[in-house]
Amino acid sequence: MPTPARPAPVSEPGPIYRGPLPHVTTVERLPVTVYDLPSDASRAVAREIADLVQERARAGKKTVLGLATGSTPVGVYDELIRLHREQGVSFQTAVTFNLDEYWPMQPDALQSYRRFMREHLFDHIDIPAASIHIPDGTLARQGIAAACAAYEEAIREAGGIDLQILGIGRTGHIGFNEPGSTIESRTRLITLDSVTRSDAASDFFGEWNVPRQAITMGVGTILDARRVVLLAFGEHKAPIVRRAVEEPACSHVSASALQGHPDARFVLDRAAAARLSRFEAPWVVGPLESMGLVWTPQLTKKAVIWLSLKLGKPILKLTDEDYNEHSLQDLLSCRGRAYDINIEVFKAMQGTITGWPGGKAGGSRGVPGGSDAFPKRVVVFSPHPDDDVISMGGTFIRLCEQGHDVHVAYQTSGNIAVWDESADRHVDFVEEFCKAFGVGTKTSGIADRIRQFLKSKPAGAVDIPELQAVKGLIRRTEARAGARYSGVKGDNIHFLDLPFYETGRVRKKPIGPDDIAITVALLEKVKPLQVYAAGDLSDPHGTHRVCLAAILGALAEVKGRPWAQDCQLWLYRGAWQEWEPHEIEMAVPLSPDEVERKRMAIFKHESQKDRALFPGATDPREFWQRAEERNRDTARLYDRLGLPEYEAIEGFVRHDY
Repeated sequence: MPTPARPAPVSEPGPIYRGPLPHVTTVERLPVTVYDLPSDASRAVAREIADLVQERARAGKKTVLGLATGSTPVGVYDELIRLHREQGVSFQTAVTFNLDEYWPMQPDALQSYRRFMREHLFDHIDIPAASIHIPDGTLARQGIAAACAAYEEAIREAGGIDLQILGIGRTGHIGFNEPGSTIESRTRLITLDSVTRSDAASDFFGEWNVPRQAITMGVGTILDARRVVLLAFGEHKAPIVRRAVEEPACSHVSASALQGHPDARFVLDRAAAARLSRFEAPWVVGPLESMGLVWTPQLTKKAVIWLSLKLGKPILKLTDEDYNEHSLQDLLSCRGRAYDINIEVFKAMQGTITGWPGGKAGGSRGVPGGSDAFPKRVVVFSPHPDDDVISMGGTFIRLCEQGHDVHVAYQTSGNIAVWDESADRHVDFVEEFCKAFGVGTKTSGIADRIRQFLKSKPAGAVDIPELQAVKGLIRRTEARAGARYSGVKGDNIHFLDLPFYETGRVRKKPIGPDDIAITVALLEKVKPLQVYAAGDLSDPHGTHRVCLAAILGALAEVKGRPWAQDCQLWLYRGAWQEWEPHEIEMAVPLSPDEVERKRMAIFKHESQKDRALFPGATDPREFWQRAEERNRDTARLYDRLGLPEYEAIEGFVRHDY
């Protein structure tokens, strides 16, 4: 990702990309504003909402807001609550209309959007109950059409929506307007696309529990709003954002209809904007200086790799003509001959490859920068109990084999990702074990409570504490087996059980001081010189993102300690996506035998084998298959660039904290 020289923000907190720039308008078909972080974007949008409400209140007018649900707007709602509590922003004059609701759906169900809005906003601000409007998921089918017409009429009677907040689904839907929804569509009952149901599967503890239908505002209803802001965060949103922003509007991507709105814009973080042309290949869009960019080594590396892959030519075979004919004349004029640029980038890529991620005895560091101490104390943080071996299993094993003092810290229990049937089988084993050896008189009572709960468990219900404990123990014993197989000593295996995770639900609590304090305690105990953490922020459930925030918060606290001066933080990926080649700063090659050993370490996680409870919607393959193919793809990519050919490569990015 290029790093432009950004103008100082005016009213929005945090660094910001302002868009669209004049020369981009032919590419981006509606305004797009990109922030470095989702939190910055959320604060800015919340401020915009609060300012509108206050401005209209001073004029004696109500403000009609269209609101969305899902993980994306939660940061906006959190900030609105803060503005209400700390700055006295009142919502007495606000009227709200929510986009949609599943049907059928009881209002107090865990997955109910009515409950979501209460928990995330309405119960914490002073909006009158009579001013809140959400589609009714309890209606009988024969009453839905009339209720939808009444919903449209209520919006008109309120004076129309002043500001509509949207998210975007993986199919490009806004609200539940699935592919094929027309710009004339109004509030109605709609059948959900299979992709949408798959994306929602984790909230319902299985796709089979997701309702097949929902009541949603139509595209036409949304377009009637005076102002529209669509929020999108994360790498997994980048492909559909590009389609909605840069391709012609079509009914198959309902968000693209916003291109015809007089006051609609997309608000993105850098990850969601990554596939936009001005970020993916800015040299194709126009002169870099017009975007505040310069030809840094990183951007040069990105451009040369792009050109090499586009032409199917190794880096060292690229010519001046190749650069000139593919929008890189400016790079030649700034950096000199193709020959020199090629060598610079080739050496940079070559320098990322190391078989010694922790360095060698005798003072060879093996990786860019860092301490030359050997052996090193290393902490591998694993958000879920299997992320360590899935994402960096080969490097994990190699660090152990090469004599480093390797610790692994499992940040969460992962207890929601275990099938009920698996838990029941383990309870049965414990019962039989206790009978065989005449121990554990309390076991049968616990087993009875668990089995009774499982018999009557509603779809998507939170497990009772005893069942949560059993599922957590299953994940814990599997993690211990995988770590030991990889070479980690028993005393070096740590289970942090961060409090933010322990809700029994897919949706977790925000990170808190306790999460950071637990992480700080481990770092102070080990005093590592290398830390590995998940940078796989497309994790659809958000756990990876929160776990990384806990690590960064902890590292910020210990930054002044003597041992921390030489401590490097390396981010790995693998379960959900891979690093782009220009981003990789350490590439650890794996032999065929090492790929096999990594696979066997993953297989120790039996509860996640064959059919994981939450595999993610974007990839039906098992985690070990995804990891192997991505590692092989990285190796093939290095080979295509003209670098040595390996069986597989695990890539890492250095993070300066």
